[in-house]
Amino acid sequence: VQLQASGGGLVQAGGSLRLSCAASASLHSFSSVAWYRQAPGNQRVLVTSLTSYGVTDFPAYAHSVDGRFTISVDDAKNTVYLQMSSLKPEDTDVYYCNARQLYAGHEYAYWGQGIQVTVSS
Repeated sequence: VQLQASGGGLVQAGGSLRLSCAASASLHSFSSVAWYRQAPGNQRVLVTSLTSYGVTDFPAYAHSVDGRFTISVDDAKNTVYLQMSSLKPEDTDVYYCNARQLYAGHEYAYWGQGIQVTVSS
């Protein structure tokens, strides 16, 4: 499985960006998809995730982005999006998309390449 991320860049505070993550497999093959962020020298931190249970998806958001960021999917395009609005300088980081598969009792995690998001004040 490959994840191809795109859409980062430089934006002023208060602006918006949309990150995309195109998967080489059907999104229905994943138990969850997510976006993480990572600052230099720090561990990756969960920003938002979308977990599928049957036909219902359950989103979850870190407190710092709740109400400003939205995770969504386009099943036809096998793509996960992160819509980022009302951006703040503290949102500056490298963002990673993530997908997890459960198979034969094991969990497999896949990562896209990091996407730099820079928010200027």
